[in-house]
Amino acid sequence: MERAYDPFELPRAQMVAEQLVRRAITDERVLAAMRKVPRHLFVEEALRGRAYGDHPLPIGEEQTISQPYIVALMTQLLELQGREKVLEIGTGSGYQTAVLAELARRVCSIERLPRLAERARGLLEQLGCVNVWVRVGSGTLGWPDEAPFDRILVTAGGPGVPPPLFQQLAESGRMVLPIGDAENQRLTVVEKAGGEMRMREAGECKFVKLVGKYAWEA
Repeated sequence: MERAYDPFELPRAQMVAEQLVRRAITDERVLAAMRKVPRHLFVEEALRGRAYGDHPLPIGEEQTISQPYIVALMTQLLELQGREKVLEIGTGSGYQTAVLAELARRVCSIERLPRLAERARGLLEQLGCVNVWVRVGSGTLGWPDEAPFDRILVTAGGPGVPPPLFQQLAESGRMVLPIGDAENQRLTVVEKAGGEMRMREAGECKFVKLVGKYAWEA
């Protein structure tokens, strides 16, 4: 049976080669996932011609789908091997969720905006992401019923590490999140070792605000 023609296959491959490989994204599993996941389906139809450009795009509700490079970088920093249970804070369009679903055993994703959550859930189901669970809630509180998590990814910027998220991170686990003020942040890698927090920075970034009890007000 012939594979259906995908007019976005070449732009997707070019995105990986020009935006990711040239910027030191070296994890082959991450690169393969980025070549596979159809980013154009996660944006409005009018924006699909720009889906593989080197920039974020609006998805409604004053939210964005992140620049492909940032998605790849944050995913690479998680160092996923395929056996992990991942908590994602900020489902948004569902694109990052779909990338994680290619690389982890189970993905639990929280979105505070019901309309975005419902749209992402439907698209992820359509794409056959059977290892993903999406729910509406406050991301800064995490998902206690599913904890602990081997990895946590936060796709919105806050002033620090929300205590519930660190509590729900497994020993030897890793969290990647933007930390800073409401305008500019530093991408930060947090590891739990002996119950203690170890942090290192991985470059500048700019995300929408993380809203909730341990972050910014709406």
